[in-house]
Amino acid sequence: MKKVIGITMGDPAGIGPEISIKAFQNQSLYEKCNPLLIGDKSVIESYLERFPEIDLKVNAVSAPEEALYERGTMDVMDLASVEASTLQIGEVSKEAGNAAYHYVEKVIELALEGKVDATVTNPLNKEALNLAGHHFAGHTEIYGELTNTSKFSMMLADGDLRVVHVSTHVSLRQACDLVKKERVFDVIKIAHNACVSLGIENPRIAVAGLNPHCGENGLFGTEEIDEIIPAIEAAESVGMNVFGPLPADTVFSKARGGMYDIVVVMYHDQGHIPLKLLGFVFDKEENKWKEVSGVNITLGLPIIRTSVDHGTAFDQAGKMTASELSLENAIDYAVKLANNVD
Repeated sequence: MKKVIGITMGDPAGIGPEISIKAFQNQSLYEKCNPLLIGDKSVIESYLERFPEIDLKVNAVSAPEEALYERGTMDVMDLASVEASTLQIGEVSKEAGNAAYHYVEKVIELALEGKVDATVTNPLNKEALNLAGHHFAGHTEIYGELTNTSKFSMMLADGDLRVVHVSTHVSLRQACDLVKKERVFDVIKIAHNACVSLGIENPRIAVAGLNPHCGENGLFGTEEIDEIIPAIEAAESVGMNVFGPLPADTVFSKARGGMYDIVVVMYHDQGHIPLKLLGFVFDKEENKWKEVSGVNITLGLPIIRTSVDHGTAFDQAGKMTASELSLENAIDYAVKLANNVD
């Protein structure tokens, strides 16, 4: 039985609708899973009207069991949250932010009820989200609250390079304060469980230091001595295969080369920069992104959530030129995780 994958449309004013259309056009999608878009029918239909060369029909449904899951048909769970005729493509608005929130809310509800096997999210805009009165830093925090989960973390993956974060959407000053033994241990455990769920036996977990040269024995900071090393020792004491702390300027090259299965990083940019350097390829001659790959996965939840690893790209929205590669990567990861649940 193919898994039902609930895919949110993302901010309707961004590139989410068009990369969803592109992904649903890919015939191999239906060989992997039964995909269901959670969004607005009118927005998708407006794209199909503007780009008649796209050979795709829309099937609006009110529940997953009504979907056809057939090639050439895009099943859309129509929430009627925004009207395409009044939507300003490529602009921040509370209307679009509110719609994007309700897509996420619905897909989480469906997953908790067991009506979809995994969830995949297209990008939303944090400013629009907050303008609409939904005060979250992003998808990860929405999922944490709506699933009543307190211990969760963000994982980014591109191929065999994986990173999982101790902190994400906080200031750098706050991020340093959040490097505590208990949190680092929890994230090491989350990283271990994530690798196991991907079929990796006895995963090799690298832990990055916070400070340059991992603090140089206290010369450049004591977080490694006071918090990170005790967390590593606690993880080792319960049988996890952990290495570190390791300098952040070399650990990612080692992980990419196959020395480690996953890297625990201390803050947002420490993990995002190496992943996006690898997965985001800009074509200087054509002045556009040639490739945007990578997946964002929220770990520690009672449901599966994967996501594209990029934003709403308002500057590209509405042109049908945005790459769907990251969305396809996210769907592949969701299917793999859902299959391993069994």
